[in-house]
Amino acid sequence: MKWRQEDGVYVLTLNDEPANEIGVASLDALEQFVAAFSADPATRAIVMHSTVPAGFCAGADLRELYRESQARPVAQRREGVHDFLTRIHAVMRAIDMAPVPSFAALHGVVFGGGLELALSCDVRIADPSTRFAFPELRLGLIPGFGGLPRLLRDVSNSLVRDMLFTGRSINANKALQCGLVTQTAAAGRALDAALAAARQSSKFDAETLAAAKAFLKPDPQDALMQEIDLFLRLFDRPLVQEALARFVNDSNPMPYLP
Repeated sequence: MKWRQEDGVYVLTLNDEPANEIGVASLDALEQFVAAFSADPATRAIVMHSTVPAGFCAGADLRELYRESQARPVAQRREGVHDFLTRIHAVMRAIDMAPVPSFAALHGVVFGGGLELALSCDVRIADPSTRFAFPELRLGLIPGFGGLPRLLRDVSNSLVRDMLFTGRSINANKALQCGLVTQTAAAGRALDAALAAARQSSKFDAETLAAAKAFLKPDPQDALMQEIDLFLRLFDRPLVQEALARFVNDSNPMPYLP
């Protein structure tokens, strides 16, 4: 993961094979990215994209999560997961509630925590190859990075139930129809569209943009805290540890694909 700054536009590039899974190292990098744009008074916009062919992000690094949980005594597993969730929620909220607009250029897999990262952005632009899913129920869990409250903010409750209860993915056209993304781009051009939108927004008065964003985008903080509590309660069960063990031992390099 790396980032650059161009005329006040901070561009975050996800570049960790095979599919930008979010683990401790990538969380460290995300925290550094948030600290950089938050401390820079010249920041005018944020853009996220991936250079990995598989897609934007496949979600949490479940293999690392399983190894870390197994390395701890049973009584301490919840504490370790809670610490990780607290940190990733702080990162997502910093992007979500930043006083500048944020843009996600998406392609390929946008699953689980990857969808949650995309949902922290104000504007989402999808390549035709993009697929969106919340497959967490296959492991006996729910999304834990703030995805459900943020998705409910933008689309209908019935669509959220459909995605969560079936685990199936939706394509870019369906995502556009339901408001999950704001536009689709030609193949390979989502980043160009996101950068163009970010540069356009940076021409506007910063105080006006910040006021407009604060007015238009409610902060679902209470629901986010409830999501953490529910995730931890579900994670404690032996069923989840068994499901994670099967996931870790799957020889498929990306077993989260439907």
